Amino acid sequence: MSDTPRFTMPLLDAAQAQKHVTVNEALMRADLLAAGCVERRNYGIPPEQPRDGDVYIVANGAGGAWAGQDGALALALNGGWEFVAPWEGAAFWVAAEGLRVTWRGGEWVEGWAAGAVGGAATLGRVVTLDQPLAGGSVTTAPIIPDKAVVIGVTGRVLEEITGAASWSLGVEGGEDRYGSGYGTGAGSFAHGVTGQPQAYYGETALLLTASGGGFSGGIVRLAVHFMEILPPDLL
Repeated sequence: MSDTPRFTMPLLDAAQAQKHVTVNEALMRADLLAAGCVERRNYGIPPEQPRDGDVYIVANGAGGAWAGQDGALALALNGGWEFVAPWEGAAFWVAAEGLRVTWRGGEWVEGWAAGAVGGAATLGRVVTLDQPLAGGSVTTAPIIPDKAVVIGVTGRVLEEITGAASWSLGVEGGEDRYGSGYGTGAGSFAHGVTGQPQAYYGETALLLTASGGGFSGGIVRLAVHFMEILPPDLL
């Protein structure tokens, strides 16, 4: 019996008995792969009790039943695992992270927006960070990547901000680059659009500055919306 070239779905043999078994297996694979969604990616060890029909992207160096399947799509079927090698241009939505990944050049790439012959590409990405607040100002961990072109920064107050009447969002040397006068109540949000796309040459932290008092509590979820560019491949 041979398989289809892309989804490796089993084909029927002439005069094969129990044809429905082969057909049902092929339909299940087609159903899972054509849906274009995986539960999670970069798992190094298979989950102990996956639901039948769950799909994962296997991490490099995975062990257990996933050993030797780096980057493959792992399908939980009939109490076991079946694997499908990704094909160039395969794109899947990662449900646990809310982002899309594309198989390109032997690896899964986040945020593929556009590409060209030779491998040059533009990526659109978002990174997030939950930041507790205390003091007159707070500097986050370096959340903006090197050579990122930032379109804007947004935020959402997860826990009420206390001690300050409002707050501003920016970076060192531009403390209100992404807005000021933001609210302190839970659910309040920041929506800072860069006047012109801002390039950062080096990993950069965000700066949150209190107004009308200092921060005495609260948590803000921050999101940096940016583009990255990839040069052409060597070959």
